[in-house]
Amino acid sequence: MAELALDDGIIGSFGWGSVVPMRELLLVVLISATVTLLATGGVRLLAIAFGAIAVPRDRDVHTQPIPRMGGVGMYIGVVAAVLFAHQLPALRRGFDFRPDIPAVLVAATLIVLVGIVDDRWGLDALTKFAGQVTAAGVMAVMGLSWYSIYNPFTNETVVLDSLQGAIVTVIVTVTLVNAMNFVDGLDGLAAGLGLICASAVFVFAIGLLYEQGGSVDSYPPALVAAAMAGACLGFLPHNFQPARIFMGDSGSMLIGLVLAAVSTGASGRIPLQGYGTRDIVGLLSPLLLVSAVMFIPVLDLVLAIVRRVRAGVSFSTPDKMHLHHRLLQIGHSQRRVVLLIYLWVGVLAFGAVGTSLMDRRLVVLLVAAGLLFALVVTAVPGMRRGRAAAEEKASG
Repeated sequence: MAELALDDGIIGSFGWGSVVPMRELLLVVLISATVTLLATGGVRLLAIAFGAIAVPRDRDVHTQPIPRMGGVGMYIGVVAAVLFAHQLPALRRGFDFRPDIPAVLVAATLIVLVGIVDDRWGLDALTKFAGQVTAAGVMAVMGLSWYSIYNPFTNETVVLDSLQGAIVTVIVTVTLVNAMNFVDGLDGLAAGLGLICASAVFVFAIGLLYEQGGSVDSYPPALVAAAMAGACLGFLPHNFQPARIFMGDSGSMLIGLVLAAVSTGASGRIPLQGYGTRDIVGLLSPLLLVSAVMFIPVLDLVLAIVRRVRAGVSFSTPDKMHLHHRLLQIGHSQRRVVLLIYLWVGVLAFGAVGTSLMDRRLVVLLVAAGLLFALVVTAVPGMRRGRAAAEEKASG
């Protein structure tokens, strides 16, 4: 690719500088991270005064009361970053021609309010579900909705009417919201996964911006993903083990909703003509990406529902059989469990993003090596226990 002006640096070497406002988007990440980092300290004091405290229960890993409602700090960071982006001429196009960003902000406000009530007083599963559906429905009604889905079997794009698009949007959003909510069980876990997911979608959106020559449709997912990635990054210093504050449902549901919003913006409105029939994998990359980065949380969610239904209890009944609980049981420390799940999700995310940005054969080799490494590292404590038990049996 042709080099751009020298002061464009790395951006110029990739040929993105003329169509991708990379420096402005990275500044959005920085603003979101900084505001979240600073705001969360104040939110912690507010949560203590407000009585939003997570008292240890039998299924919990923490042993001391810890304030929650940290999602409010993340929300403040996201809003501040979006308002800042609105003042930048290079990013203004994302606000002027699409309803996506106002729709995300309104839906995020609703979901955070539901989360605050749950963090402080607790909500039953049905009420919380109604709040999630309402937030997702408002987002769809305001214009951020799926209106086409590519069918690989017929090589056609299925155009959805407004009702069908809204239904798909609500289903995707509620699924991701609950997946992030279910996986929020260890210090730093949900925030780290949110960072990985948002960063992966951000990278894809950057590639989409370049492929479409800076199309206005591609600005909102890149901008919102940048703001969410920054918020998760800014929250991690407060939340990584040992945590000083939990994000609570106000944070986990916010992450899920924003990820659903950016995936809808990145993939829900890409027609077949966007890439052409010659590159089906490239066209499906947003869907593959969302599936990959959310595979672990969604798998944990599905297994939890199956497990509880088989036990004859409500699917929302909490237990200590989530993925992170099982990794703790085989001998991993809290920090190692979190880092392991980061590794698994990071490898899957790289694989999904890499297929649209790099040679696919190289991506397949790197992902296979990454998965093998992750599998070995995950199994090490169990292998050590088995070896120790065999040695003890032999000596006895």
